[in-house]
Amino acid sequence: MRTQNALLATDLLELDLFRRGKVRDIYDLGSTLLFVATDRISAFDVVMKQGIPGKGEMLTKLSVFWFEFLKNVIPNHLISADFGSFPPGLRKYPEIAGRSMIVRKLKRIDIECVVRGYISGSGWNEYQTVKAENGMKNLYGNWIPVDLVQSQKFPEPIFTPAIKSDNGHDENISLGRFYDLIGVDLGNLIIQNSIELYERASEYAYSRGLIIADTKFEFGLNDGKLILIDEVLTPDSSRFWNLGKYKPGWGQESFDKQYLRDYLKRIGWNGNPPPPDLPDEVILSTAAKYHEALTILTTR
Repeated sequence: MRTQNALLATDLLELDLFRRGKVRDIYDLGSTLLFVATDRISAFDVVMKQGIPGKGEMLTKLSVFWFEFLKNVIPNHLISADFGSFPPGLRKYPEIAGRSMIVRKLKRIDIECVVRGYISGSGWNEYQTVKAENGMKNLYGNWIPVDLVQSQKFPEPIFTPAIKSDNGHDENISLGRFYDLIGVDLGNLIIQNSIELYERASEYAYSRGLIIADTKFEFGLNDGKLILIDEVLTPDSSRFWNLGKYKPGWGQESFDKQYLRDYLKRIGWNGNPPPPDLPDEVILSTAAKYHEALTILTTR
């Protein structure tokens, strides 16, 4: 089967495994880290049994593109993604070529910095439960109009932070709790940079026929200086919509893992481990959507 070509894990025996995330295997190189994007895919914060062939390469290529595109907004942790220039000790592992980055080792801020330009996903679900106050609704600390429909654009992008809860699922938190966790000054700096990154990227994507409905950024600190880290504006961390087919009022055609989420909801999976097996059609269709987003955004 074509789906057997997915790289689900790396085992670089001479390197120290620093962390294994839902998608990335991270190795400690001393003063730097090696990020390796596998083909693993998660939905509702649960890693699927099967991977998406080529996904790791696509995520890496798109993140590298955005790091370069957005470097004038804020510095990032990328040192190199050029496998040919990696130290000899790393080049002995050809399986990581095209899916790996050497990055700076920084103090990570354990907050997922979500920026929403359109109301969808968990934001839409929450919005429907919030009671109106004077013609407005409070969504995670942001006051927004009471009469929005699904997939509608917000008057201005909003910042809705999240943290990891004990059960492994992302937990949306209020702006008040966000400030309590990291402080007002750093919090304001993160919000300012998150919104600017989103707006710069959204303007570019819009010119290419894509809407970035929402996305997630992560940051670290280097001697007190805020640095953009992890992945940036990929189909794993963002919601991409087809501009030509966009129509508010319901869910949109997307180029991300919403297709996988929709399939899992359709078969009645409750979102708890173990995940169901994925049919080849779902795996290959998800890969095609990731590839299309990559092509639209990076092809000159």
